[in-house]
Amino acid sequence: MDTFQLGCSGLSIPWPAIPGASVEFLTAHLVTGRSEYIPESVYVNHGPVNVTDVSYCVVSLAYTHTHRLEMVNTEVWLPTHDTWNGRIMGLGGGGYHCGLFSANKLAMLAAVGEGYAAVSTDCGRSMREGIDDWILERPGKVDLHRLEDFASVSLNDAAIAGKSIAEGFYGRKPSYSYFSGCSQGGRQGMMLAQRYPNAYDGIVASAPAINWAEILVSGFWTQFTMNQLDSYPRHCELNYLTSMAIQNCDALDGVRDEIVSFIDACDMDAFEMIGTDVPCGEGTVPLSVSAAIVVNAAWRGPFTTNGTNLWMGVDVVSNLTNDLSSQCSPNGMCTGLPVVYSSDWIRLAVEKNARFDLKTVTHDMYVQIFKDSVMEYKSIIGTDDPDLSEFNKRGGKLLSFHGLADPMIPSKGTRSYYETVAERDPEVRSYYRLFEAPGLGHCWSPAGLYPSTIFDDLVNWVEEGQVPRSLPASFTDARNVRYNRMICPYPERAIYDGTGDPTLRSSYSCSADGLAFHSNVRL
Repeated sequence: MDTFQLGCSGLSIPWPAIPGASVEFLTAHLVTGRSEYIPESVYVNHGPVNVTDVSYCVVSLAYTHTHRLEMVNTEVWLPTHDTWNGRIMGLGGGGYHCGLFSANKLAMLAAVGEGYAAVSTDCGRSMREGIDDWILERPGKVDLHRLEDFASVSLNDAAIAGKSIAEGFYGRKPSYSYFSGCSQGGRQGMMLAQRYPNAYDGIVASAPAINWAEILVSGFWTQFTMNQLDSYPRHCELNYLTSMAIQNCDALDGVRDEIVSFIDACDMDAFEMIGTDVPCGEGTVPLSVSAAIVVNAAWRGPFTTNGTNLWMGVDVVSNLTNDLSSQCSPNGMCTGLPVVYSSDWIRLAVEKNARFDLKTVTHDMYVQIFKDSVMEYKSIIGTDDPDLSEFNKRGGKLLSFHGLADPMIPSKGTRSYYETVAERDPEVRSYYRLFEAPGLGHCWSPAGLYPSTIFDDLVNWVEEGQVPRSLPASFTDARNVRYNRMICPYPERAIYDGTGDPTLRSSYSCSADGLAFHSNVRL
């Protein structure tokens, strides 16, 4: 430990050379004997980790890009020489957090506990939840330099810094480099594969917010619909319609297990349920017309005044109250509560006015806001470039999962991206595989199939050539029955054999029979 302690010093660790940047300072301090349980809900793409008596060196780096004023902070956490597994892991952010925030630092601790050198960055912005503290340079003008750092530039910088610092500390280069992220972190992983193919050997990019400019405006659609109606349905009404969708479509795969696996075959129309008695509190209420309108709008997605869809909606089994689109008092009266990610983006990035009143938005205005968002920001933070040829050429591997009950980022967007990549390259499955997770919400949820081994499967694919032909996943239903299943790579799905125990993985197999997909893709 003495050698480790001596090496954990800003004086002994060489400063990294980051292209187009000037390192302002590098410090290091030692953390010893730390123990903590990290749940899988925090360490997404992984299972839970019980960190016990771990010591590590925290290296803090600050730098500025040439001709820019913003300071970018990056941290690299280095386990002891005898516990380092020779690999580094970049960890992505969530929401408007780029990476260095409290929950993600727990994920960094979990990575260190597993022997990885962990790296993450704040992309040159503060630790606050929203974007109100940095995106506007002044009223009417977006700080595009900071947005570029947030979108892409700092992500590659962090990979360079992490590898360099690890080499300087351990005296040898990392054998392999990996990136793990979901949501914003998933978008970051996709951005790295698309624009910086040499940054990491393997990437897990789950529930990725790749269509940033579109999904942030579409996230305001249900709130806009309620504003237009001047009616805010009770949560019990929204939850009832979701539960009816699950109940009606549960058995489409041949098994009643409270999750919907065959989501494409689940056809629901909320208008057919108007007037139905809905359990609400200690009594019932008739399902309102406004509830049906709002839920159908969420399922369909935003559209123009002539009915042309602007973007896709969420899957019909998604929990529509998760985004707190309304706030209800004990007496049942509800008011609007916009999703902060979407409302901040519209006010600050699109309208460039912190005082912009979202309740004044008309349908024509909404359509223009959507178009403006795409026109101004797709080239900066849009992360849907289907050309992964350079990442493939250098031997990179990419895995992704997306929950089929994700209420925040429509799973259809990730599927659409995968299909576009597949149109370009029939060999896509040799380096990129997408897994659609039935019943799972955004990144992680207590219900549904969560693929906790996906990161380890990536490592085995990169290092051992073991192709992930399926991912194990489990869940427990309301009767406390445990199901051990598998998730298949799209376009395949898990098919029940019709006779075996439906709680066992051995009763299912992956098949693409009957699915519409590009026939030139080699399975």
